[in-house]
Amino acid sequence: MRELLQAVPADLVYVSLLAGILLVPKLLQGTHVPGPVWALLLGLLVGMTLPEHSHDPVISLLATLGIASLFLFAGLEVEVKELRSAWRPLVVHLAARCVGLVIVAVLAVRWKGFDPWAAGLLALALLTPSTGFILDTLARLGLSDETQFWIKSKAIAGELLALFALFLLLKSGSGIDLMITSAWLALLIVALPVLFIGFARWVLPHAPGSEFSFLIVVGVVAAYATKQLGVYYLVGAFIAGFVARQLTHRVPELGAHDTMNALKLFAGFFVPFYFFHAGQGIPPEAISWDALGVGLGFTAVLLPLRVGAIVLHRVLHLREPWLDAVRVAMPLSPTLIFTMVIATILYEDFGIPATLYGGLLVYAVMSTLIPALVKQDVELDLTEVRRRTT
Repeated sequence: MRELLQAVPADLVYVSLLAGILLVPKLLQGTHVPGPVWALLLGLLVGMTLPEHSHDPVISLLATLGIASLFLFAGLEVEVKELRSAWRPLVVHLAARCVGLVIVAVLAVRWKGFDPWAAGLLALALLTPSTGFILDTLARLGLSDETQFWIKSKAIAGELLALFALFLLLKSGSGIDLMITSAWLALLIVALPVLFIGFARWVLPHAPGSEFSFLIVVGVVAAYATKQLGVYYLVGAFIAGFVARQLTHRVPELGAHDTMNALKLFAGFFVPFYFFHAGQGIPPEAISWDALGVGLGFTAVLLPLRVGAIVLHRVLHLREPWLDAVRVAMPLSPTLIFTMVIATILYEDFGIPATLYGGLLVYAVMSTLIPALVKQDVELDLTEVRRRTT
């Protein structure tokens, strides 16, 4: 069978992969399984069947475009004024998140003998929602504007904290390395506004409509720059989007409705390739019953705690009805992208066991899959409870 597949022309393989990655999730929407999960499973299947294609440069490039555009979009979604307007609940939320990160990291160090930096990364992998994925699916959940605001605000605030912690954990092992990388990041942050304003002044008047293409190019270049600095693609892409959002008062085209929609569509097209590529790269030793047990254990313990902590905070601190608190907490459960990214860093750079790596991937899928599968039932139950209480 493998020999037959290897004899298929490369062009036909790419066309088949394109159709499978983009169309299969759409055809299976009725299962309520998120498209990225299908792409991940398809990548795993292809990686096991055709391992020689696991490092295909074309798929790798498309995957990079996907992750960079997704975090570029997430950065563009950051409204500092909105975060300031809700700063008190967000500070409490972030404080609780920090406590959770410290507890998980300490447990990893004391009970499993983890290096402190690896333990911190493990905590981030387990507790950080995937903001890009959440924002991409938020509009399709049918929630009220206020509920969407809280989900978006908490997700963005959590991602800002997580990216800062990720940078520190990856670079704090060496003071000199931290200083050098910080200097380069500071230079990037200073250069980006100059670049955007220069584009608006000298290029945009002669090439109207080019702001979308320019954003993509800048986001990808910034992503590659931070990858070379050792802090992964998503940091640079997010910074580029964040800086662009803060400049919309001078260059409104960067945050225009059409630009945001185009970027969202672009990310939606290429993100499945990131998950497919990640599935291809899963090593065979990470696929085991032990890894499945580890992942299900993480899910059984952490997912209820994460949802419950948000519900408790909103009920006690904001005096919000628990039904509405559940509506906010459930969409904040998925950790798919962040867990996968950090799991790969831990496996490749810190040498965690393959069983733990596979367990993290199982947890990433389950934390994303369970909320999607139970959403319809939860909505029906909440509607019935509301009807009875009124």
